[in-house]
Amino acid sequence: DYQQNHELRWSEQEEKDKELFIKWLESGLDVFTRANEVAHFTATSWIVNKTRTKVLMAYHNLYKTFAWLGGHADGEKDMLKVAIKEMQEESGVENYKILSHDIFTIETLCVRGHEKHGAYVPTHLHLNVTYLFEVDETEPIRIKEDENSAIGWIDVDKIKDVCKKESWVVDRIYSKICRKIEKGNY
Repeated sequence: DYQQNHELRWSEQEEKDKELFIKWLESGLDVFTRANEVAHFTATSWIVNKTRTKVLMAYHNLYKTFAWLGGHADGEKDMLKVAIKEMQEESGVENYKILSHDIFTIETLCVRGHEKHGAYVPTHLHLNVTYLFEVDETEPIRIKEDENSAIGWIDVDKIKDVCKKESWVVDRIYSKICRKIEKGNY
């Protein structure tokens, strides 16, 4: 069964990533700041509307595509706090509902080398945790000019069309998150 095989693969993905996260945490290395140029923690917010038919995404200038909201821990170890801070900074959202205080998904993301603020950032890993939020679609939102140039509600069934540049993330991560929400796994 196609759906069951995908869910097993996602379960395996999260189990393998959890093992990796634990190894990094036990390494004694600083994984909560960008001083660790190989791997560090990030937190993202998957923000849905009340009917779970749309997700709030921003057009990230660095990656030139629409994506979820989130960012680096930058020394903070409370990852839910990081997710909330990044959501508010990147969207202006003030009123939100945390659908679960538990981590919703985890994923290891490979970030390709790129230029940021005129300096080269080498390829590295984001040890990412995702939290699930609900926001009313009428809540005021705004762009964060130094990071994104658009923000808006994307129909869940249009994510693949809107985020074409990041097909691996769409196929492996966003679709996993959407399926978990469909099943009410939060």
